Amino acid sequence: MGLAWEQVIVEAADPAALGQWWADALGWVVVYSSADEFEIRPEPDRLPGIDFIPAGGSKKAKSPLHLDFRPDDQAAEVERLLAHGARRVDIGQGDVAWVVLADPEGNEFCVLSEQPS
Repeated sequence: MGLAWEQVIVEAADPAALGQWWADALGWVVVYSSADEFEIRPEPDRLPGIDFIPAGGSKKAKSPLHLDFRPDDQAAEVERLLAHGARRVDIGQGDVAWVVLADPEGNEFCVLSEQPS
């Protein structure tokens, strides 16, 4: 196939701060940083990455992009992310097997249940 996934672009009020938050949360490395861009990857030469850029304006609506993560231990990861500055959010999900959190700028993401063995 001639198409490779390079990265996800995230608009942020403070790209470096939000990018560093995600790098720390995921255990990823910073591969590029400038006034207009902050890119992180799982490893320096491993894709896809996440590229944080300045937002064009204030956030007015829910972002159409939403990341899901599958942990080895959901409860432990949720507690770790909450201690790292994430917060729980209610988007009307009800009683489900995943936990919805938001990063410091309010971008929602889910911590799914563990993979069945």
